[in-house]
Amino acid sequence: MKASDVLVQCLENEGVEYVFGIPGKETLDIVDSLARSTKIKFINVRHEQGAAFMADVYGRLSGKAGVCLATLGPGATNLLTGISSANLDHSPVVALTGQAPFERQHSESHQYVDIVKIFEPITKWSTQIKESQSIPTTIRKAFNIANMTKPGSVVIELPEHLATQEIPNKPLPVKMIPPTIPINEIFQDALAVIRKYKKPFILIGNGVVREQAANELLTFIDALQSPAAHSFMAKGVLAKKHPQNFFTFGFSEQDLVLQGIEEKQIS
Repeated sequence: MKASDVLVQCLENEGVEYVFGIPGKETLDIVDSLARSTKIKFINVRHEQGAAFMADVYGRLSGKAGVCLATLGPGATNLLTGISSANLDHSPVVALTGQAPFERQHSESHQYVDIVKIFEPITKWSTQIKESQSIPTTIRKAFNIANMTKPGSVVIELPEHLATQEIPNKPLPVKMIPPTIPINEIFQDALAVIRKYKKPFILIGNGVVREQAANELLTFIDALQSPAAHSFMAKGVLAKKHPQNFFTFGFSEQDLVLQGIEEKQIS
């Protein structure tokens, strides 16, 4: 089976419903394989940055990795902002990019840039497929890394010449990521620290949203009667009018003033 067909079957095996992207010469085989898929819908966007943000939001809302596609060079670098945003906000995203064939991967080749190195600082994992037969292993690893705690973005680069090679069709079985269970001793240590203070200040991050733990957090805040502030990505976890809500932290000391909100005094 053609390598690009195997790649798409691996995506289907991961439960992918949509791929957001723009076709390019180096990804035509992937797009052709996607066109023949009965399980995945390709969403053709107007700009690669939009594809990355669409995958970001899909991953954030669904809890499953969003997938985006771009060609090599400037097409791939257009994903940078959305991919880095997804990684910072811990949204699971898998980005697929095209690349020149091995014999054309040198500094003077048309539109060739080292995508793997460019994306390394802003992803959980950035890799190039060097052998077409490694596609099933690479795809399975990418989705596992993107979805595991803390979720984030992964980039896979597929050189153009590998997409047409004939390889066995062997998608790897998807195994559920086991839930993280904190050690009881850690709970006890945290409880001991909390008991030392009258009203410890609580900072709420978007992990509460990801883990759907808003009710447990509210119980915790009400029990302690402690003041709490939340990040931008955790807005809505605590009701605006909640007496312990000290609003959003992140920019400057003047945040509340700029919002027209009177500052609260913590007693």
